[in-house]
Amino acid sequence: MRIELKQLDDAFHFEAISETGNIALMDAGENIGGSNKGVRPMQMLLMGLGGCSAIDIVMILKKQRQVISDFQITIDGEREADKEPSLWKTIQIHFKLKGEIDKEKAERAVQLSMDKYCSVSKTLEIAGATITYKVTVN
Repeated sequence: MRIELKQLDDAFHFEAISETGNIALMDAGENIGGSNKGVRPMQMLLMGLGGCSAIDIVMILKKQRQVISDFQITIDGEREADKEPSLWKTIQIHFKLKGEIDKEKAERAVQLSMDKYCSVSKTLEIAGATITYKVTVN
């Protein structure tokens, strides 16, 4: 896997390009000289966690012939205070699914993603984050 980063201004605005040509913009906060023209790198980790688990869950539920009409995820995280580096300490995820979905199957799909399949969640846990989650169906 290859990612290329290109600086877009004289401060902290960067463009990240994946080997497949997809683009993500990153920047720092104004408090350190950024201009908020992109996602902060630590926010991107939480986005990756959401995307990784969402893909797992959709794959599992589709194999079980569950019909998803809407799927949203809310992720709240807290970083370590007064530390450098400041890692993610706690992460709470709320999976919200709508459709013709059996609640037990949805809960099992989420559990499989979080405990077995999602590489991002395992990476964050190894780094010391405590991840909790809840599932709401319809």
